[in-house]
Amino acid sequence: MRRPTIADIARRAGVTKAAVSFALNGQPGVSAATRERILAIAAEIGFEPSSAARALSGGRAGAFGLIIDRPARMLGVEVFFMQLISGIQAELAPNHITLQFTLAEDQAEQISLYRTWWAQRRVDGVFLVDLQVRDRRIRALTELGMPAVVLGTPRGSGRLPAVWQDDRAATETVVGHLAGLGHRRIARVGGFARYWHSRLRTDALAQVAGVAGIEAVSVAADYTAEHGAQATLELLKGDAPPTAIVYDNDVMAVAGTDAARQLGVRVPADLSVVVWDDSVICELVRPAFTALRRDIPAAGACAARMLREAVAGERPASVREAPPVLEVRDSTAAAPDPARA
Repeated sequence: MRRPTIADIARRAGVTKAAVSFALNGQPGVSAATRERILAIAAEIGFEPSSAARALSGGRAGAFGLIIDRPARMLGVEVFFMQLISGIQAELAPNHITLQFTLAEDQAEQISLYRTWWAQRRVDGVFLVDLQVRDRRIRALTELGMPAVVLGTPRGSGRLPAVWQDDRAATETVVGHLAGLGHRRIARVGGFARYWHSRLRTDALAQVAGVAGIEAVSVAADYTAEHGAQATLELLKGDAPPTAIVYDNDVMAVAGTDAARQLGVRVPADLSVVVWDDSVICELVRPAFTALRRDIPAAGACAARMLREAVAGERPASVREAPPVLEVRDSTAAAPDPARA
């Protein structure tokens, strides 16, 4: 069956297509009686305006955008993004807002897409993830006047509202757990220093461990299994190997644990392992990983609500997520004998 059009409504109502457009978009130019007749006919024939048509007539696109600059292959194993999107969708779907999602090579390409989307009215606002130190996207979005919500620290979000995790508090929880087990040399395998969350976690680990009298070091990786394994091997082959390693994701933790086994290092007898974001993988591997449980879908839903508010002309304040809970499992145990450590 052919989709009903504005021309069909105009023909049945005996008015011009311009008059139909005025009525459907709540604009002046038609009488109240004509408006009611046009709306009744539109409902009768099942007319639904497209998002493009609404945008071109001055309305909203009914869509929000999300661009991620990670390799496509990472999305299948990176739990964070799938949970984040599930939370966003849970908020958008009941409000009939679609999520326009794509990948980009770098920030320059992301900014180009923002400008295209905004100029063509494809989206009403965007979510910004993987916030970087000196992030060029913040200025670009601010100059465009495009509504946006940042998933990251307010320290780097400029005037844009943010949904953020207290990395210092999370670090204190992890270090406190490991210190209580007698660990005095801790390492962290994290992301690149250009990301705000990596810098904040690196700084927090150094500060919290320093107060506790614990040696701590952070090394950069790219969240892949290859880098996780390589970083683990380098740490364990050093002159003073750590007795505990904290990984920024489960993929690196699995690869790192396997690399440790190849060296004859047992988990958790010789090496305790902690993962920053909990996942199903953390529960299924053996030994199961001790991990920080964070409600990522709730963060996504919160960001979606805030973006809806921003699009409506409100000015939502930044929101700090609920503190993560450490799920203690079999991958952490008392530090090995000091003779080895």
